[in-house]
Amino acid sequence: MKRISALLLALVLLLSLAACGGGDAKQSAAPAPASKAESAAPAESTPADSAASEWAPTENVTIIVAYKAGSGTDNTARVLTAYAEKYIGKPVIIENLEGGSGSIGWTALQQAEPDGHTLGFLNLPNFNSSITEGLADYSVDDFTAICNHVTETSVVLVKADSEFNSLEDLVKYAKEHPGELKASTNGKRASNHIGAQMLANTAEFQYVDVPYGGTADQLLALRQGEVDFSVAKVADFASFTSEVKILGVFAADRLPELPDVPTVGEQGYYENWLGSSRCIAAPAGVSDEVVAFYAKAFEQVMQDPDYLKAAEAAGITTDYQGPLDTAAMIWQQQEFAEDLESAWGA
Repeated sequence: MKRISALLLALVLLLSLAACGGGDAKQSAAPAPASKAESAAPAESTPADSAASEWAPTENVTIIVAYKAGSGTDNTARVLTAYAEKYIGKPVIIENLEGGSGSIGWTALQQAEPDGHTLGFLNLPNFNSSITEGLADYSVDDFTAICNHVTETSVVLVKADSEFNSLEDLVKYAKEHPGELKASTNGKRASNHIGAQMLANTAEFQYVDVPYGGTADQLLALRQGEVDFSVAKVADFASFTSEVKILGVFAADRLPELPDVPTVGEQGYYENWLGSSRCIAAPAGVSDEVVAFYAKAFEQVMQDPDYLKAAEAAGITTDYQGPLDTAAMIWQQQEFAEDLESAWGA
């Protein structure tokens, strides 16, 4: 009897070993699911070519920022690129080419070799407005979307010691002193000019637009008392928040980071969201492998815990979107820019 039991046990063990070793056999148990934190983190801190394609850059990568150093776009770009090399495999260098409300930098990007070594930030809807305003000889088709980096909500700002403590104060003054109120903007019909115009239209007041080449100069003018108000995004003034006062946000709901600041709509004026997106693009003609490489690499960067910590400290609202979604957003913003003529009564 003991001999029969031993034989049966041996047979069971042999069958068990055969099942484990067979190439077609299924595993007896699925691997434990990753935690939420593990799922959000990139799988490896190695260049993205192994994950996305066989292509990889062979020299330093240049990213064109169409605004001056210290601008909101420049600040957010530098936070991103500080963590990009370990995923891209080569140093990532920012080149500031400011001027022409961004059109100089975007022209340089359009004309760059489509070899994957030159990328650039497109600011929406500023980029789109530069097309509708005829500031340069390029179109949406001259660029290839890689990914979106940030999407930011616009806010109404005054100088910290301004006499205006609410939009009601500002609007009342504007109506009592028609044509005297001055607003600095980041260029004709660029994102911050759009915000100022939408406020003025819905509040039914007139103001004097004072355009600057970019947001950094626009906000410097506000801080120096050259103008009465401005519209900008949160990351644009993250380094000098004590020098400005926020009167309203262009959103349907209050921003979580500014819970005490009412929306513009709450105060009886423009009710819709306004803001901008900053996305990364390449010149038209780059290969699908280049697009796949960078889309994966920047997705990994934007999931990196160290990047996320730095982005939060800088007030950056990270909003990764892949190539297809980013391309669709660029076209949607082009349509938005083309429909803006009525905002200026034209």
